[in-house]
Amino acid sequence: MVTIDDIRAAAMRIRAFAVRTPLLPALWAERDRPLWIKPENLQPIGAFKVRGAFNAIGNLDESVRTRGVVAYSSGNHAQAVAYAAAVYGIPAHLIMPAETPALKVEATRRHGAEVVLCGAGERERVAAEVQKETGGVLVPPFDHPDIIAGQGTIGLEIAEDLPSVENVLVPVSGGGLASGIGAAIKALCPQARVFGVEPELAADTAEGFARGHRVDWSIEDRNRTIADGLRSQPSELTFAHLQKFLDGVITVSESEIRSAVRELAVQAHLISEPSGAVALAAYRQGQTPPGRTVMVLSGGNIDPTALSDILAG
Repeated sequence: MVTIDDIRAAAMRIRAFAVRTPLLPALWAERDRPLWIKPENLQPIGAFKVRGAFNAIGNLDESVRTRGVVAYSSGNHAQAVAYAAAVYGIPAHLIMPAETPALKVEATRRHGAEVVLCGAGERERVAAEVQKETGGVLVPPFDHPDIIAGQGTIGLEIAEDLPSVENVLVPVSGGGLASGIGAAIKALCPQARVFGVEPELAADTAEGFARGHRVDWSIEDRNRTIADGLRSQPSELTFAHLQKFLDGVITVSESEIRSAVRELAVQAHLISEPSGAVALAAYRQGQTPPGRTVMVLSGGNIDPTALSDILAG
């Protein structure tokens, strides 16, 4: 299991590359449930994934790192790995599903990475083939302690900036983000509750929590949600972290996600992709206890046309 010492080491490793995002008070929030936003859309690639990517790549032995890296992702992890590889001056091959928004594919290519598009549910298989061909090191999107520790630096910053936090709302998909934040918050603010949030149309983690073990949803089912960054499922490693550190999992509807994207744009002047807005959607449901609450806005990489449609209602 990832520890607070792992997360502190990650914070030192990535401090030259990742933005230490502020906690922004949501002044329009409910009085008995004060809300702060952790805006990871302000990272250089527009999402939190830069933290885990730099920690994982930075922790490689230099002789191994020079061989390059291989990663698979629906978008934000791909951009983060491509960006980190460019900073380190190493080759990167990114495997992305063909249905990935063009905005994310082009952003990944702009960092100089080689992008390989694949069919739904084929990312891991194609990545293994590319890894064998190139000799690069696989940097998984969530299923690795270095990735979890890197994402956990968000929880470290929340605990330092608001030690009296009572609720933390975190998007959950593959589980690396929620695992790392949960580990940090529970170590530093043991009184705080940490809730994962996922779409109703991709609620495999919520079902797994109810059953006490991981469950599998088909990729066709998970692809129904507008939150394209939340279509993965936890691994054995991340699910074990989630079971240990989360106080529950909240599911939100597609209409609630869209409303949250609009609210962040209008009230907070922050652009959020649907995956990044689910924590606010959960806050609006009112299922969490009263008290000082932090929501993690995990990313802002949304296609302009999709954003326009959501803002227009």
